[in-house]
Amino acid sequence: MQNFDYKNPTRIIFGRGGIAKLSDVIPADARILMIYGGGSIKKNGVHDQVMAALEGREVQEFGGIEPNPTYETCMGAVHLCRREGLDYLLAVGGGSVIDATKFIAAAVGFTGDDPWDILRTFGANVESALPFSTVLTLPATGSEANSGSVISKKSSEEKLIFGSPLVFPQVSVLDPATTFSLPTKQVRNGLVDAFAHVCEQYVTSDNGADLQSRLAEGVLHALVTNAPACLAESDNYDARAEFMWSATMALNGLLGKGVTSDWSTHMIGHELTAFYGLDHAETLAVVLPGVWKAQLESKRTKLEQMGERVFGVKGAEAAIAAVEGFFNGLDMPTRLGDHQVDATEAADRIAERFETRGTVLGEEKDLTPARVREIVQSRG
Repeated sequence: MQNFDYKNPTRIIFGRGGIAKLSDVIPADARILMIYGGGSIKKNGVHDQVMAALEGREVQEFGGIEPNPTYETCMGAVHLCRREGLDYLLAVGGGSVIDATKFIAAAVGFTGDDPWDILRTFGANVESALPFSTVLTLPATGSEANSGSVISKKSSEEKLIFGSPLVFPQVSVLDPATTFSLPTKQVRNGLVDAFAHVCEQYVTSDNGADLQSRLAEGVLHALVTNAPACLAESDNYDARAEFMWSATMALNGLLGKGVTSDWSTHMIGHELTAFYGLDHAETLAVVLPGVWKAQLESKRTKLEQMGERVFGVKGAEAAIAAVEGFFNGLDMPTRLGDHQVDATEAADRIAERFETRGTVLGEEKDLTPARVREIVQSRG
């Protein structure tokens, strides 16, 4: 096991009725901007619960955050905070809303010429951020308990990441009942997203970190076991609770400590979203099996381990097939052709962008742009 330094300052309030506790954790004198997405929280009762908890507080609202949050939309909230002197943010939604809130929190006090530089430097230039909390309504990204964010820029067709210890949520409320009204597609996407997050920290080189492996396998097993009920029974509290907590555990930083991570699937997937608008989880389901097949020998040990411990199959190839079968069983396509995306064109565009940036991926830094082209091409 490798050396590591781990701290997660986010307080988690988990379970039914947790939203009411916002009144106890958000400062009474805070000037709050509540940030959300397309407005579903006003249909499912979550908005009412939040406003009841914050009765008597100053609360302004900013809706319209996209499933892939854009820089352009986020800057509208930044300008609002600056103009109105708002000093506390509350993200109510899924990972996209929370990611947007992290960027907004960092951008409000940013003193540089162009806040997009926060993304260009991966957050290295973040010197301050507004405090914020979250109410999670869509389990998927783990953003409710980590310090990372992904933002897209429409004008340049870019999707970049940034992170900073200054953008951990102060408090995150996780009430599984808030997920009951989610469309099946969003539940499917969340399950795949969380599954891939675990794999990018687990299916890598063998680090001899048995506890980390067992933790990762536990999260994967919980996702696989509870997925059918999550999709078929929208009000199954126990299944949705397992799903919600698994998604948080998948990317709260714990699983990746002491081991090697490989985020190549995510990096390639981000480009598919930037160029073609695919949902994040849709890109992961396409790319992940291709990366594993290209890196079969270096990942063989962990693939075989996952196959036996999570799916009960033997062999690395059988493990990959089992994961593709799991995705397909969720009605999640695993080929670019299923999304009407030309694999040759996508491969060329992504390889060219990585070549321009000097991007090399993989835990061994052996996925060159040329090899990425082959991977994407193979997923047609």
